[in-house]
This record gives sequence, structure tokens and C-alpha cells, in this order.
Amino acid sequence: MDETAVHPGPPGASYTVTIRVTAHPHPALLPRLGQAVSSVGAVVVGMDLVEVGAAGTTVDLTLQATSEEHVATVTAALERADYRVRHVSDRTFLYHLGGKIEVTPRVAVRTRQDLALAYTPGVGRVASAIARRPSDAWALTAKGSSVAIATDGSAVLGLGNLGPLAALPVMEGKALLFKHFGGINAYPLCMNTATPEALVDAIAAAAPGFGGVNLEDIAAPACFWVEPELQSRLDIPVFHDDQHGTAAVVLAAVLNGCRMTGRELSAVRAVLVGVGAAGTAVAEALLDAGVGDLCAFDVDGIITDGPGVQPHHARIAARCNQRGFKTLSAALEGADLFIGTSRRGAVEPSMLAGMAPRPLVFALANPEPEVFGEEMAEGAVVATGRSDFPNQINNSLCFPGFFKGALAARAAYVTPAMKSAATRAIAACVSDEELALGVIVPSMFQARVHEQVAAAVAAAWEAEHPGTPVPVPQSFAGWSDDGL
Repeated sequence: MDETAVHPGPPGASYTVTIRVTAHPHPALLPRLGQAVSSVGAVVVGMDLVEVGAAGTTVDLTLQATSEEHVATVTAALERADYRVRHVSDRTFLYHLGGKIEVTPRVAVRTRQDLALAYTPGVGRVASAIARRPSDAWALTAKGSSVAIATDGSAVLGLGNLGPLAALPVMEGKALLFKHFGGINAYPLCMNTATPEALVDAIAAAAPGFGGVNLEDIAAPACFWVEPELQSRLDIPVFHDDQHGTAAVVLAAVLNGCRMTGRELSAVRAVLVGVGAAGTAVAEALLDAGVGDLCAFDVDGIITDGPGVQPHHARIAARCNQRGFKTLSAALEGADLFIGTSRRGAVEPSMLAGMAPRPLVFALANPEPEVFGEEMAEGAVVATGRSDFPNQINNSLCFPGFFKGALAARAAYVTPAMKSAATRAIAACVSDEELALGVIVPSMFQARVHEQVAAAVAAAWEAEHPGTPVPVPQSFAGWSDDGL
């Protein structure tokens, strides 16, 4: 059997390893090493000569694979070719050593006077001022630039209920992106709670130190209760990113996909597979935006609103499946848009072959999409959730700018207008020239994306709430115990 056949999908950055090998000197050693690696489907991205000596030539091979099993296949192939594998370093784990975030002071403490200002006795005056006028905390603490990233670890990525400790590296990654793309201080709150009620209580208890709450990796259906319940108890925005961040980016991609293919959104026939947290929010966003022909399927088939059905399924079923399709293959015949928020294999590539010309295929399951681009007919506009493929549907296009705008406007909660504004801002960041190249979502590394999302979100809140107080300027001239 072909060894590469057992490794689904192409090699990617998440399985980047460096393999140190020692071999007998030979003029063709480096090309032969590259051939040994590529013969089993891995991709060499770096080759460094470490040492040439009497004991042999030592080379560091940096390569991308598809899985840990694939890495083992590569090392076995090297050893069969008579190369001695001395060490394998997993770049992903090395990247995470010591964690990915830290707290960095904004002021210096070099003298006793600095200490007296930063801590006791000077800080006591500031604490007293905030006790008298709580709104001063937005200016005199980091509250106005801080977000809690809260999870119970019940739905970590696509890996399931791993618990709060295993969720920590994911929340650290989120905090890193908040800071890098939005300039926001974000802190992981990985809650060891047994019930949704306990989770809400724990987050609410920690909320005073934050200007917003980003809910993350909380399983459905609990997430549909946790978010509104928490928002009802807090006066800061609460945003479940797995739902609304995903929906905003997906809808932006749909809008641009329609621009690219000459479709009207209201005329789009859409099929969605996977009606969990993300899928429910995506379905609602599509319907609210004007898509009138949507069929939604879950693991048990087409969703319905009959007795015993989960409320979120019933809510979606009542607004879609108007054509009466019973099977996924029938629904996909002639459809314009497929969105998968499910798992690899949830749809067969052959089912997608009968879609309308130039279909929009968003296979968003991670780490393996429902289908890969190479499995699609030529002409399909394909998007996935992976960073190593074009058109990555990534929440990072939304949440840094969304919270930056919400904090700037000092929003008290999240409104539909704010979510719609974020969607339109993301879509508008793709130019006609980029669209002509097949690009339907911008890169998260374009700073203007996050700035435009922030501006749109802030404007949406302010349009609905004129006269809302804005954060106090950073200049505190004239400050007294009674305020500015």
C-alpha cells in the first residue's frame, strides 16, 4: 500500500518538525535526503548542515507532515535509507514551551516614589475614588482594554470535551491574537465548573476586572443558555465567538462569493451540515441576511421542529427546509452554497458534483475539512478553516476588531447591528482586484481589517445609543479624588 495514502489531506504547518539525521558523506546527500522525505508525502521546508566530521554528516531536516503518524512514517523511511535519526523536534510543542502570553507592566517601578505611586500608599487614593464613582475604573485601571476569555473546556476546537486545563493553550492563543491584532489585553479564565449555572456564576464573579467577556469552546446546547444569561447579569458585552465570530466571517465570505459569481443573496440555495454552536449562528445569520432557501442537516439527518427536538434545532427548522428535502444528496442537487460545520466525511465529494455551476463550498471542519479543495470540480469557490489553504474562514478576522470597537464605544452589550457591521466591514476589505483572484475573505494579517471592524462596531453601537459616555482620555490633567 502507498504509505502516503493513510495520511489525509496535505502537509501543514501544525505538524512542522525538525529531524536531525547523520549519514555517510556523499556529494548527493542533501538531494537524497529530500527525496527520502518527499517519497512518503512530506514537504521539506528547510535543510541545515549542522556538522561534517569523521563520524558522518549531520543535517537538520525541517519538514511539514499531516499527523504524528505521518512523522513516524518519515523517520522510518529515513532509517530504511540508512540514515541515522538522532532526534525529532516538534516545532508546535517547542512554540508553546513556557506558554504564549505574559503580563507586561505599562509603568516602571524604579524608585521608592514609583512604588508608593503604583502600590501602597498611593493606590489607596485611587481605590477610594473608584469606590465612590465606579465608572472611574474605566480610566484608572486596565478594565477598558481588558477582555476575559472564558471557557469550561467542554468543546475544545473540534476535539471535544477536554476540560479546562487542556483548553488553556487554546485560550492563550486567543489572548495572543487579541493583543497582536487588536491591542487588547485578554486573559484566559479556564473554569473547572460542573454545570452551566456554575460557569455563569464563576464568570460573573470575575467580571468586574474586565470590559468584555469572550466566551469560547463551550459545548452546545449549554452555550445557547450561558451567553444570554451571562449578558443579562453584566453591563459589559458578552460575545460567544464560536457562534457569532464564525457567523460574521462566514456571512462576509458568502457576500463576497456572491459578488464573485454574480449571485443575488436572496436567490441563493444553501445547504448547511452541522447545526451546533457555529452552525446555528451561521444559519441564523444567513436567514437574517435574506437567504430564503436554506436546508440544514445534523448528524441525524435533516433537522425538524418536532417533539423532543433541541430548542436551537427547532428554531432553525421553523425557518428553513421549505422544499421538503429528506436527504442531503437531494438537497445538494443544484444548490449554490454548501457550508460544513461538522466533520470530515459528513458529505461525499460526489454529492457536491451536482451543485450549481461555480458553487460556493465552505468546508469549515477543523483540523480536517469535510472535503478538500482537490476533491472538488474545477470552478468551485472553496473556503476552509485552515491557515494553509486559501480563503481561511477564521474568527480572528472578527473578534480582535469587534472587541476593540465595543470597548472604544463602551458598549454594555452586543447588538445585532454590531454583528452586522462587523460582517460588512470584513467583506468590504476584499477589493475587486482580489476578488478576481479568487479571494473572498481578507487576510487577518492586514491591519486595516481589524481597524475597519473596530470602527464599524463602535459606530453601530453609538448610532443606536447616542450620548453613551466614552472612555476618559489618557491625559489626567486636573484629576482629583472627585474625578476630572
